[in-house]
Order: sequence, then C-alpha cells, then structure tokens
Amino acid sequence: MNSDKIRAVIAKHARLSIDASTLADDSDLYEAGLTSLTTVNLMLALEDAFDIEFPDNKLGRKTFESIRSISEVLDELVGA
Repeated sequence: MNSDKIRAVIAKHARLSIDASTLADDSDLYEAGLTSLTTVNLMLALEDAFDIEFPDNKLGRKTFESIRSISEVLDELVGA
C-alpha cells in the first residue's frame, strides 16, 4: 500500500549497501545492509513520514525486515 513512500524513506535514512529502488517488497532489509543503528534511524523517519508512533511490541526485527512487513505494521497503526 505505502511501499513507494516506505522505499523513499529507506533510501534516505537506512544507509543500505544497495539502491532502495531495486528492492522487492519482500527483500530482506538486513541482508541489504540494515543495522540496529540504522533501524532506529529508519523507525524515527517512518514515524515522522507517516505521523505515527511504533508501539513497543512493534519495535522488533520482524517489523523492519522488509518493505512488506513495514507496510503491514503501518496499515495496522494508521487504521487503529
């Protein structure tokens, strides 16, 4: 749903070793170079971009492992 906007945030804040525009929605962001530090940067940027706040139970690796997993969590939070 929000994959293009998520991809743009990833490109700007995740400091991946590959171009974010080449990532499939199911690509593993950690295999693409996402680290624990850049995950925090990405989380904060996503919160600003989507005007949401990730709850503690959504701060795990599983939430940020792919564009699809991020999108699913954002759908939950925006729809909440």
